[in-house]
Amino acid sequence: MMQIRKKIQYSDMDSYIADIPKFTKKHSLEHTRDFIRRLGNPCHDRKVIHVAGTNGKGSVCAFMQAILLCEGKTVGLFTSPHLVRLNERIVMNGQQISDEKLLLCFEKVKKVVDQMVSEGVEHPSYFEFLYGMGMLAFEESNVEYVILETGLGGRLDATNSFEHPVITIITSVGLDHMGILGNTVAEIAGEKAGIIKEGVPVVFDGSSEEVNQVIQKRARAQGAPCRKIGKDAFEILEITDKQVAFSVSNEYDKNTFWTVRGTGVYQAMNATLALHAAAEVLGRSINEERWKTAITEMYWPGRMEEVLPGVILDGAHNLPAIERFVESLGWQKKEGKRVILFSAVEDKDYEQMIRLICKASDADSYYVTGLVDARGAGKRVMEKIFEDYTDKPVHVSESLKEAFSEALQEKGTNGRLYCLGSLYLVGELKELIGGFYA
Repeated sequence: MMQIRKKIQYSDMDSYIADIPKFTKKHSLEHTRDFIRRLGNPCHDRKVIHVAGTNGKGSVCAFMQAILLCEGKTVGLFTSPHLVRLNERIVMNGQQISDEKLLLCFEKVKKVVDQMVSEGVEHPSYFEFLYGMGMLAFEESNVEYVILETGLGGRLDATNSFEHPVITIITSVGLDHMGILGNTVAEIAGEKAGIIKEGVPVVFDGSSEEVNQVIQKRARAQGAPCRKIGKDAFEILEITDKQVAFSVSNEYDKNTFWTVRGTGVYQAMNATLALHAAAEVLGRSINEERWKTAITEMYWPGRMEEVLPGVILDGAHNLPAIERFVESLGWQKKEGKRVILFSAVEDKDYEQMIRLICKASDADSYYVTGLVDARGAGKRVMEKIFEDYTDKPVHVSESLKEAFSEALQEKGTNGRLYCLGSLYLVGELKELIGGFYA
């Protein structure tokens, strides 16, 4: 391993953390608990909100943060992955952690980890190391609430080492990471439901009966109060090119009206989950005017995010997310050309993703490119799949910059360019746009 200088630089920290997967692996929850105890058991007395699910976790976390902040609470938010910089993963009171604080947390965590390794205890994994940094940062900032997004799954996720959350939330569950979490929706739901704790309320997306049965069974076994948010809990009223308007039914049989930023129809469910969970945590009705402002103003990057006029980035990176993406397109009036820029990582079911995009997006043309990430799928392989499912033009570019420039030009003044398939693609585009189109 590299030697860390007394005055560490951000690049040193970034390189060290990026290298962690090369020499260690995921560990048991007891290993993570030991690691956290060695850090001083940070945030053991904080009100922790724990969120799992296949899609929508980050958005629900961000909606929860927005509501708590508008209520004057102090909040730490731990999410993954980051799109551009590590700082995005650790947020306090709506602000990403500063480089200075991040480096200080890194040095404190690394000192503890070095001691662990010297004793023959295995080095924490990449995600576990960052989780330790996050909890330490939240402790030192003395936040009242901590929102934890699981990294992968739930039952064995490092964040599940926290044993006494005030509420758990499970967002939509679908087929993803099958090699790790299971080959059926029920098996994957069982992994997500692993975050449900004894006597701790759970709020969950009840859109799937198969998922409902798994989560409700786990909740009963744990004696956990359980609230299902079904499709009838809200109604989409309108989707414009800037926002989604919807109504929410509350326990008093009244409808309240809400708007969320962007054009992702899935955000109505995510916002409704957060509203009901926040009401549970805060012990009050969701029908408050300041919550409406918080929900409307919530910004979460890479989810039907318009970064340039008519250019939308969406982090849809699995089949369930692509289904929500094409559903959102179905609500939008097509004006001008509709162009799609796509890339994916090798371990995703990108053939089925491409098939659905070609079938349901009504795009005029497609652009395919690779990713800097080593797990990126082959450009020519994806090109062939697109050509199997569409008779519209399919263009392959050697670089993302070239693909984006050509797709942007084809979009024209009145069209819309959708960039999707991977969060890595979103991150790389954000860097590209910042460097070349700002």
